[in-house]
Amino acid sequence: MVIESMAGITPSSLALSGNPQDKRAVTVRTRFAPSPNGLLHLGHAYAAVTAHDLARARGGEFLVRIEDIDCTRSQAELVPEILADLEWLGLGWDGPLVFQSARLASYAAAGERLKEMGLLYPCQCTRAEVLAAAQAQGPDGPIYPGTCRHREVDPAGAAWRIDMARAVQLAGPLVWVDELAGPQRADAAAFGDVVLLRKEAPASYHLAATLDDAADGITLVTRGADLFKASHVHRLLQAVLNLPVPRWHHHGLLVEGDGRKLAKRRGSSALADLRRAGEDGRALAQALREHRFPAGISLDPGLGWQA
Repeated sequence: MVIESMAGITPSSLALSGNPQDKRAVTVRTRFAPSPNGLLHLGHAYAAVTAHDLARARGGEFLVRIEDIDCTRSQAELVPEILADLEWLGLGWDGPLVFQSARLASYAAAGERLKEMGLLYPCQCTRAEVLAAAQAQGPDGPIYPGTCRHREVDPAGAAWRIDMARAVQLAGPLVWVDELAGPQRADAAAFGDVVLLRKEAPASYHLAATLDDAADGITLVTRGADLFKASHVHRLLQAVLNLPVPRWHHHGLLVEGDGRKLAKRRGSSALADLRRAGEDGRALAQALREHRFPAGISLDPGLGWQA
């Protein structure tokens, strides 16, 4: 469990945390939620600076949440590196660190509630079977055709999918607001019956992020434009689970010369390498604020978010 990595967190990093205010008294609370499955890169730095500055400019709070429930990829030893990078950038956070791995019970409880509402069903289909059966593409890829929706499926070892049509009917028309793109009519149906409880992890990103933002009292969900459409599903989950509804701020993404976003899996330059090389992290954060990027890197403002 990544919580055990707290032993490697430096005192200077902890000193940045400060004292959390009463959630009821804070009008704006943002978060930066990295996954410890690789070192942070410039794209993460831009996201962290954006979330931090939005909170500070409005007299609010900036939280750090470690999304560490992917047991196949999460590396506990990377948590101190993440915190050192944030300190190097000059970004202080409020309150204690939050670890997803400490919230497994809340994910399970939400899953049971959705099952009791008749909104989840077990699915044993493999990815290959989904690809072979899919007839259309959605925001998350091939849309699951509902193969197991009316089958007798052994729930042992199964994933659990949401019956999207039933959930949409139950929730009724929904709207959510992005600070940059304006009001949006929720269209979770475009995703099809997405997985909420995974075989290999306690919860999908859709379910975990939605529950976590509610638990943390996040009032402004700040993240990259690549997750813009995911907010349609999150708004639906907020409705059926009776969770508070925040506002969203989907900022642009740093991209390489070929237009692809920076990514750990493609070896984008790590902040830790720059930090150890003696570069000035606060100067880098200021350059990101002013949209001054290294050669070959630019900002894609996400003008196609609503497409």
